[in-house]
Amino acid sequence: MMRRKRRLSENIIDETDLELLELLRYNSRMSYARLASELGISESAVRKRVNKLVRAGVIKKFTIEYELDNEVRAAILVKTTPPTPVPEVSSKLVKINGVEAVYEVTGENDILVLVRVRSIREVNDCIDKIRSTPGVAATNSMIILKTRVKQ
Repeated sequence: MMRRKRRLSENIIDETDLELLELLRYNSRMSYARLASELGISESAVRKRVNKLVRAGVIKKFTIEYELDNEVRAAILVKTTPPTPVPEVSSKLVKINGVEAVYEVTGENDILVLVRVRSIREVNDCIDKIRSTPGVAATNSMIILKTRVKQ
């Protein structure tokens, strides 16, 4: 079967690679044997593809997704002030304790910060640290009440 290929950076990613990424996205613990069975290729081919995607920086890390009853998660939208470059601000925000991820986004806000901590007080501490970061003009915070993840 002829597979469509896409260029990603300097690497060629085909449909099998995309299917592999999708399987790993939903279960990063899936064995190479199971992945091979799902994709209809050999286990060694799966190993080679995973290694290629890791070396190319496409796969950044293997992780788990979890949710605990005694934690607080928040999404904090951040506006920056020119002339401070957004990447400069986001590189500082990602270093704050409790920050899970930082996204540079389009729209009215420049950055989305996801926070995972143990209390509202810790969320407030994160917000205070974000607001005191040079280049931050304003924040808008939202506590995450419930998470639904595609299975």
